[in-house]
Amino acid sequence: MNIDFVFKIAGIGIIITVISQILTRAGREDIATLATLSGLVIVLMMVAGMISDFFTGIRSLFSL
Repeated sequence: MNIDFVFKIAGIGIIITVISQILTRAGREDIATLATLSGLVIVLMMVAGMISDFFTGIRSLFSL
């Protein structure tokens, strides 16, 4: 696992948190919730790609 991947996820989390806090204080809780959900989807897509690469590596390792 690459440390850059962890920093990318942390960076996305910090940015989404700041955006969510700004929107909540502006009275736009619905948009803040959508921003949080979009950040979650982005991170989950990144993790899914990494898991896919992991299983591809395992498959090639055992010649399946």
